[in-house]
Order: sequence, then C-alpha cells, then structure tokens
Amino acid sequence: MTADVVFLLDVDNTLLDNDSIIVDLREHLEREFGVASADRYWCIFEELRSELGYADYLGALQRYRGDTEVGGGPDAQGLLLMSRFLIDYPFAQRLYPGALGAVAHLGRFGTTVILSDGDVVFQPRKVQHSGLWDAVDGRVLICVHKERMLAMVQRCYPARHYVMVDDKLRILAAMKAAWRERLTTVFVRQGHYAFDRKIIASHPPADVTVEHVNDVSALDVANLLNASAGAAPLKERT
Repeated sequence: MTADVVFLLDVDNTLLDNDSIIVDLREHLEREFGVASADRYWCIFEELRSELGYADYLGALQRYRGDTEVGGGPDAQGLLLMSRFLIDYPFAQRLYPGALGAVAHLGRFGTTVILSDGDVVFQPRKVQHSGLWDAVDGRVLICVHKERMLAMVQRCYPARHYVMVDDKLRILAAMKAAWRERLTTVFVRQGHYAFDRKIIASHPPADVTVEHVNDVSALDVANLLNASAGAAPLKERT
C-alpha cells in the first residue's frame, strides 16, 4: 500500500548526539593507548571514511590493528578491548532530549522510518541499543549513501509524500533535487556539520529549519507538509 506520508529520520547528530560519542571514544583511546595511538586511529578513520563515504569505526580499528601487528606494537591485543567499548557503549544515554518524543509525534501522522548512512554492523547496533529501532517498529534502512538510494526507499516504503529530517544540508539538498515537491526537508541545526559555514553557503536552505530535534514535536505537521508544494492535506491518525 502507498502511504500518504513517510517521515525519514537520520540518526547521527539528528536523533543521537554522535559528536559526544566521538569525544568519549577519543578520550578512551587516549587514556588506554596514549595520544599518539589515538591520533593514528583517527587518521586511519578519516582515510577509511574518504574511501567508503561513511564512518566505519570498527573497520578503522581493524585496519589499525593490522598496522600495529605489522609494526610489532605493544597494543595490538589491547585493541580488542576497544571493540568492546564500541559494542557495549550506552547509546541510549546519547539520545538528544526529546528525540523519541519527536519520532512519536511524527508517527501520529504517518509512517516513521530510520534512514541512515553507515556500516552493516556498528550502525545497526547503534540504532538498536539507542532505542530508535523499537521506536520505529524496526523500519530501518542503512545505506552507504542514502541520497543515492531513493529508489530503494520508494520500493520499501512507497508514499505520496516524504519528509526528510537531517542535520546535513548537503544530503537534504541532494534529496530535494531528486524528489522536488514530493519531499519536504527539515534541517535540524545540531552537530558540527550543521554549523559548517562552507556547507551552509554551498547549499540552498531546507524547507523548514529547527534548532533542536525536540522542536520537531512542536511542529504543526499539516503546515510542515504545506512547506513543500504538492503535499496533500494530512490529518492526525486515530
């Protein structure tokens, strides 16, 4: 069946404070392995992100372990504890205030779907253990480049209209260029990408901008859809 509207929700720095997770990870690395080892890990992490197009924390750890073993470094086995830190991280504690309320609010008017970039192991675990998986009843799509997977989104969750909630103007602009009036974009000004002046200057503004994800719960969804021409009138579900 084709829904009237599907709300697509990003995870990192939209519903989940990923910047704070990275700070915790950096502090853990420096405390356990020293600043030099931590810096090496982040260099590998950025190299891998450039290659893959998404953040791969476990992949960077695997590559770092390979480099350490070849070099005979003392912390090759100790890095195994690093994977435990990532897997056991209390992601639910890093949800932005009001994140689950925002998901519930949108769910009263249409189908909510998590649409996130990421790897096939760590990102699903992050979504599950933060409580977001259950919040959308398992409707989760994780892609390498979500803005390039819109045909898949339409196959999995067909709708007359879509709303994308994200902290990255680049992705919102790319999706808007593809779906045009069929999409309403909501820019959440959280996380470092949302305040990057170069990114902001390089892309058109979203249809709607909010300062925090908690503000989504205060949005009049009917007016939200009207922000993008072509959206049909919508009533709250009963």
